[in-house]
Formats: sequence, structure tokens, C-alpha cells
Amino acid sequence: MKLRPQSRRRTATDPGEPPALGARVPVVQRIGAITVGLVILVFGLLGFANQLAFFSTEGEDVLGLSSNGLLSTISVVTAVVLFVAAARGPRIASNVMIVVGALFLLSALVNLAVLRTSFNILAFEFQNVVFSVVAGLLLLVLGAYGRVGGHLPPDSPYARPGGEEEIDLTSDLPSTPEEVAAERAMRDAEVAVVQHVATNDQRRRVAAMAHVHSRAERRRVWMSFDEAGRELR
Repeated sequence: MKLRPQSRRRTATDPGEPPALGARVPVVQRIGAITVGLVILVFGLLGFANQLAFFSTEGEDVLGLSSNGLLSTISVVTAVVLFVAAARGPRIASNVMIVVGALFLLSALVNLAVLRTSFNILAFEFQNVVFSVVAGLLLLVLGAYGRVGGHLPPDSPYARPGGEEEIDLTSDLPSTPEEVAAERAMRDAEVAVVQHVATNDQRRRVAAMAHVHSRAERRRVWMSFDEAGRELR
């Protein structure tokens, strides 16, 4: 008994081949959340190590940024949220990164407005504003990676589940010689109507088809005239 060789399908585990986009999505999102979280965590922990005043509006330098005790606390909490989201799964990590990224951008705008005022409770300086904008945009890009687009790969975690019913686009195609002939006659009749050279029968059929929408329904309407004609003979 001879077995037919099966065609070799490309998979993300094939050696020497890059992983498919769908397989990269959860990796990029989880690593992105962890990486950004680590940077924010180090910034917050260094703030604690320097024993910064909690509500001081004149912060001290930490990694080139200004910080106080409150900003250090918020940084550590934000890092923990990103770590937990990455551990829970790519979809949660994506959602959290998008939300946190938007909050970073909002923080940049608000703190820019209160810069060098008594309301600057996070001790922001202009470099903090720049960092918030960069970090916010980075989180938004990482969070939206692989989930925003019109053509997601089937193995993406954001693609439609495989169990959902798919629309059968071939169901409207003609499947018998009679249906093929009907399709040809339908096109000829529609062209004749447009060119004002259609017969009365063609005009009646085209008018009847105007009340339905799908290709199969239009074909059934056309063929019903043929069946009625045969019954009258």
C-alpha cells in the first residue's frame, strides 16, 4: 500500500522559519508590557531608595527625571499592573497597555499645564512630560500590535474564533447547466434594459429581480419565469 506524501505546511515551529504574525502577537505584547514595566519599576524603586519627600513639588533627579515619593509610588503600582497583565495573557496585556498608555498621555498634558505651580504634586519637569508622551505612545503601539487592522491572521488571538459560522461565499454561484444559462440570460437582459432594447419579457424579469438582493434569489426569480412558461405549453 503506497501512502501519498503529505504537503508540508509552514508552521511557526518549523526550523529556520520566522514565526507567523499571529504567533508573534502574544509574545510582543507580553514582552512589551514587561519591558516597559521594568523601566517604570526601576524608576520608582530608585525614588524610594533616595527617600524622596512624598508630596514635594520640587522633586529630585532620578535617572534624569524629576520625582517625589508620590510619583515613585505610582510608578511601582503601574509596573505591578503591567506585570500582572502580562502574566494573565496577551489580550489582558493589550487592553491594559492601551489604557495605561492613554493615561500616560493624559498625565503629560495635565502636568504640563500645572508645571512650576503649587498643583504640581508629582514634581514634574519638562523631561517628565516628554517621557510620559514617549512611554504612552509606546504602550499604545504595543497594545494595538496585531489587533488593529482589517486582515488579522487566523492564528491571531484577536481573530474570529474558528467555531463561529463563516459565510459561504460560493453558495450563490450557479451549480447546474440550467443555472449557468440563466445567469447568462440575466446579464443579457440587464444590458438590454440599460440600452433600451429589451423585450417585454426581459423587462418584466429584470423588474421582478429588482425586489430581491442575493445572486441566488435573482436567479430563482429568473428561472421561475422559465418554469411558468413551460407549464403554460
